[in-house]
Amino acid sequence: MEEAVIVIMLKDKETGFLEKELGSYTLSENVGMVYNIYAEQADEGKKVVLRLTCNKEIEDWEYDAIFDYYDTEVLSTIADGVEEEDGHYNPVWVVRFPYSDVYEEMEHRLSDIIEIHNKELLSVYDAIADKKDDYSEE
Repeated sequence: MEEAVIVIMLKDKETGFLEKELGSYTLSENVGMVYNIYAEQADEGKKVVLRLTCNKEIEDWEYDAIFDYYDTEVLSTIADGVEEEDGHYNPVWVVRFPYSDVYEEMEHRLSDIIEIHNKELLSVYDAIADKKDDYSEE
């Protein structure tokens, strides 16, 4: 079981610099899917910005297929919003949710988001397994 510590830093919206550590959380499942994470100050408090990606290298044809079949609604009960983000080697989703100063709450929420994301990806991989011809360019 891989285990890693995820550190959430507060990012200055104007400069883009990471200013201070808000918390560090030990996660043991699928942490390789975390592309990056930070928090920003918003009008209603701090918001975490978590970028998630795939847990494997994908083929070119799979890129669009994964985005097409991934249901961002699966995270709607635990996150404020989920957006697809183009421009990366593998698909990336930006997940936003409120930051909490309660350590256990944040660690639990991070674990839940990653677990839900992993389950959705496994479902997507199964759904697109026979779709190569639909997404390959001749």
